[in-house]
Amino acid sequence: MTDLEAGEPVGGGVVGRWLTGWRVYSQLADRLRERITSSAYPVGTYLPSETALSKEYRVARNTVRRALGVLVEENLLVAIRSKGYLVLREEIRHLDREYLYQAIAAELRAQIESGRLPLAGKVPSERDLRRHYAASRTTVRQALGVLESDGLIVAVHGKGRFVRPDWEGRLKTSKSDP
Repeated sequence: MTDLEAGEPVGGGVVGRWLTGWRVYSQLADRLRERITSSAYPVGTYLPSETALSKEYRVARNTVRRALGVLVEENLLVAIRSKGYLVLREEIRHLDREYLYQAIAAELRAQIESGRLPLAGKVPSERDLRRHYAASRTTVRQALGVLESDGLIVAVHGKGRFVRPDWEGRLKTSKSDP
C-alpha cells in the first residue's frame, strides 16, 4: 500500500478516504522529504506525478502541490515544466533558485578565468548546463547571455558557444578605459 497505514490519523482524517484538513500537506512534505533523504527518490530522478502521489497518499492533488511547494522552497526539488519535480544534487541545493542564472554565470566565469575552459574552447551546451544545474532553458540562456554581454564568450551559429580567444585583452582595455 503506502507509508501510511489504514486507520492512521493524519491531519484530521484517516487513510481509507481522501485526506483533507489542516496541515496534511506539511505531513506529506515530511514523508516525501524522508523518502528523498533516504534515497527512495534518488538524486537526479523525477518524483512520481502529482496524480500518482495523490492516489498513493489518498489526498487531494492541491494538497500534493502544497507539499511539493514546501520542498521546492527548501531546495530539495525543482519544478521542471512539462516534466515534473526533479530531486536536486546536494551541491545545487544551496544555490538561491531565484538568481540561479547569476550563480551559473559566476561558475562559468571562474572556469574561464582559471583556464578550465580554455581560450577558444567550447562552452558546455545548453542541454548539459540544464542537466548539471537542474535549471530551465531560460535560466541557462540568461546566464550565457550575461557572459556574452561581458565579452567572455561568443555564439557561433550552428556550432555552439566558445570562450573568446581575446577575452583577457578585452577585459584589461575595458577596465583601463575611463
